[in-house]
Amino acid sequence: METVTISPKFQVVIPKSIREALHLRPGQKVQAIQYGHRIELVPIVPLRQLMGSLRGIDTHVPRDADRV
Repeated sequence: METVTISPKFQVVIPKSIREALHLRPGQKVQAIQYGHRIELVPIVPLRQLMGSLRGIDTHVPRDADRV
């Protein structure tokens, strides 16, 4: 677990080990989400980067006979 300090401008530096593990780049956007007393930073991934990530997934969904 890494510890960060909040600057007087309310900025934090993401530790290098985490930046490298998540392949974060300067200028990349992240979502800040509050869960109770916790903050989560979730990287925003462009949709184009997700293309092909669900190959092989079973898309068959049982449907009622009266539904198309």
